[in-house]
Amino acid sequence: MDRGKIPDLTARDSKIYVDLKDIIKENALPFLPAKSVVKFKAVCRDWRFQISAPLFAHNQSLSCHSTSGIFIQIHRGSPSLIPIDANSCGVPDPILSFLPEPVDIKSSSNGLLCCRGREGDKVYYICNPFTKQWKELPKSNANHGSVPAIVLLFEPSLLNFVAEYKIICAFPSTDFGKATEFDIYSSREGSWEIAREICFGDRTILPKSGVHANGVVYWMTTDNILAFDLTKERSQLLQSYDTHGFLGTFSGKLCKVDVTGNIILLNILANTHSNTMQMGSQIKMWSEKQTVVLDSEIVGNVARNYSVLHVDSDIMVARCGGRTYSYDFKSCATKFLSSEVGIRRCFPYVNSLVSL
Repeated sequence: MDRGKIPDLTARDSKIYVDLKDIIKENALPFLPAKSVVKFKAVCRDWRFQISAPLFAHNQSLSCHSTSGIFIQIHRGSPSLIPIDANSCGVPDPILSFLPEPVDIKSSSNGLLCCRGREGDKVYYICNPFTKQWKELPKSNANHGSVPAIVLLFEPSLLNFVAEYKIICAFPSTDFGKATEFDIYSSREGSWEIAREICFGDRTILPKSGVHANGVVYWMTTDNILAFDLTKERSQLLQSYDTHGFLGTFSGKLCKVDVTGNIILLNILANTHSNTMQMGSQIKMWSEKQTVVLDSEIVGNVARNYSVLHVDSDIMVARCGGRTYSYDFKSCATKFLSSEVGIRRCFPYVNSLVSL
């Protein structure tokens, strides 16, 4: 390009025009939620083929990982999706009627849902609600109970074009009294296997409390936190002075949320071995990460107790006065989501094109 000469940016054969088009197509589109991405199919024939290609779906599942909505399900009703931004997040069938039977959502992970049928053998299904792809899982030999403590783990991988995931269920042992066992499903193996590890002790797991962080699954119990390392297949009990807290993840680590009135305190798991340190050690198991106060202009000035439904590095979802709000950790913005009554749990959702 000659110095001082201004290029014609409107010319379709302009080098700058071509480069900018390719930059957007290759480096911007994969980072958008699926609902936004499919709109760009109308730009041109080239973009339509690009977005429809399996390789693009794979790249989008790797690049787009921010929580873009939450699935809710109230007392055996149909599921529904509450988008954080309705313009960019959505699914064609939020009630999941494409599945063979009515289901209850049990867990979610990076765009996939783990659901359980309500009748008969109570079959587990894995599905992508955007593409409406689904798979039925084989029946386990273990008795997971009527309210299973299920956690789905799916981490998109550059080398895996088809999703590889695991499901873990902590269940009361039928062979040993006052003990907990762990049943693991691997999509790679296509089967369930009960881990060799057994966690002895009289405790009750809160089945809807399960989360995972960095390959470890955590559940709240009536008196502590139960951890299970999937790689080592070892369990551990962590101290929790407040068993009424909520478990989430933050920056890839376990996060425990404690609520006092309208103040929400996030504590990050810092050291799982602090209880074995010498007397007088200053090393603590939990470190205070952040204090959150929702915007009073959005939630009102009336002093109320919050209940936290979800927390990750992107957003927190909380209930207050019968209304559901989100809090964005980057912008510190509070947003009203829903006035739906009876919401006691939500499932974070990433609007992904991941293939099953």
